[in-house]
Amino acid sequence: MHVRHTELPEARPNDWKTLRSLAPFLWEYRGRVLLALAFLVLSKVANVGVPLVLKDIVDALDANGHSVLVLPLGLLLGYGALRLASSLFNELRDSVFARVRHGAMRKVSIRVLEHLHRLSLRYHLERKTGGISRDIERGTRSVSSLLNYMVFSILPTLVEVALITGILLGKYDRWFVIVAIASVVAYIVFTFRITEWRMKYRVRMNAMDSKANTQAIDSLINYETVKYFGNEAHELRRYNESLEQWEDAAVKSQTSLSALNIGQAAIIATGVTTLMVLASKGVVAGTLTLGDLVLINALLLQLFIPLNFLGVVYSQLKHAIADMQLMFDVLEQEPEIQDKPGATELDVGEGEVRFEHVGFAYDPERPILHDVSFVIPPGRKLAVVGPSGAGKSTLARLLFRFYDVQGGRILINGQDIRDVTQASLRRSIGIVPQDTVLFNDTLRYNIGYARPEASQAEIEQAARAANIHDFIVSLPRGYDTVVGERGLKLSGGEKQRVAIARAILKNPKILVFDEATSSLDSRSEQVILDTLRRAAEHHTTLVIAHRLSTIVDADQILVMEHGRIVERGAHPQLLERQGVYARLWELQRQEEEETSPVGV
Repeated sequence: MHVRHTELPEARPNDWKTLRSLAPFLWEYRGRVLLALAFLVLSKVANVGVPLVLKDIVDALDANGHSVLVLPLGLLLGYGALRLASSLFNELRDSVFARVRHGAMRKVSIRVLEHLHRLSLRYHLERKTGGISRDIERGTRSVSSLLNYMVFSILPTLVEVALITGILLGKYDRWFVIVAIASVVAYIVFTFRITEWRMKYRVRMNAMDSKANTQAIDSLINYETVKYFGNEAHELRRYNESLEQWEDAAVKSQTSLSALNIGQAAIIATGVTTLMVLASKGVVAGTLTLGDLVLINALLLQLFIPLNFLGVVYSQLKHAIADMQLMFDVLEQEPEIQDKPGATELDVGEGEVRFEHVGFAYDPERPILHDVSFVIPPGRKLAVVGPSGAGKSTLARLLFRFYDVQGGRILINGQDIRDVTQASLRRSIGIVPQDTVLFNDTLRYNIGYARPEASQAEIEQAARAANIHDFIVSLPRGYDTVVGERGLKLSGGEKQRVAIARAILKNPKILVFDEATSSLDSRSEQVILDTLRRAAEHHTTLVIAHRLSTIVDADQILVMEHGRIVERGAHPQLLERQGVYARLWELQRQEEEETSPVGV
């Protein structure tokens, strides 16, 4: 099975590029970053000062030897002050940097969601929501982790290594520095090499985690379909297969981590033992004091304890970068549909819509529309009918500019929609879609979504116009009723009326009804049709219909087949022609008679 990013080189081709991508999100907090770094250095200076004072305390006590002991009170107070200063500056660093860490995480999250909304419809139709959401969740979390590791682990360790190396170089024989530096270099090289090798297991874990999450989310989104076909076991089997691969990678990741830790411990033990032997020889030879032995031991502890954690931190840092790279990959996706430089606001005027010789294909090898031309005069209703796959719904997507036409052009009030901003274009068009998807929120929120600043009175007025106000107020919680995921707590007709109310509240010049009654029964359909007719008054209206009985009042009807307009005219004219429309009309009338109850 092919899994994306299973090998390390492809997983992190540009670690530095990923880190540079984070820089703009930190620039706003540059003052806090510098202050936090100053506190970091002060904390480490105090921390390294502790063993220096400890040496002086030991030497002072040892110098009294066999005489009456004199308490080195000043040194002891200094020892305590340095301990306090180290903790104080650490806490000040954490407090100052908290705003940077969480602020950057917030800004990255907002930037990613903004970019996802900018990406074109094609991307969202092809993406896997569960996997994308998990990649983004891990990516935004990794921003905080990365900053945490850098400021709280890596930089402090580097500062401490530099300070300790300076002390050893200034006070002791060069062999102490050589052994210490050799141990540190060996430790770092070993850690980097082994971490690079085992990183592929973490990357595979991420890939399988995203895949399993995608499968779980898809199965829950399609809950009813799973139940219809009794495929619960099938879904669990697919999910388990992905989790088994995740488990295998996770076990290998953990066992390779144990091997890493053993190697690190061996290097530390060798370095510490060697230095303690050198220090002990110096004490025996009289070139070093007992305080020097204590100092060297304390410095080694301060040097190697953070280095021990540095191995884990480096590993986690690589994981954070890998996680963040997936998120920045999303940010590097270019929107297919973009505003032209200098695009103007749409002047919708009276709302005339004109398609001129439009040609379009989702896939170049499978054209959808061929030389489609029509005009919807201001305030008039134009209906489009035809079999499935004729290209009817594509017209609405092109009008909203979810895709750009490959031939011809689309004009609104004489302006090519490619020359105006997408925001102003979509502000001028309202739609009642075939499949109304509602937010898992209140009815008030879902109707008011058309204009978030709308008052309760305006929302209720739109609901009355859509013939749903009485239904809403009859509910125990009224407009505060939560509709459930995708509006599942409402019937098809109720959801459609919420969609109509939303379109009415938006109050656009142009309305699109995309097979808005195709999933309703006859009784619900008539109620919705009356509502749609009232909503369409004084609007330029495009109706995409499956049932011909719903569009008999249209000013003009287009009949489409295989992406072409084969007939056009008003309902009576098309019936008189005895062409495609007349055959569809007769066929649907017979179907309705056959499905109607006897005596009705």
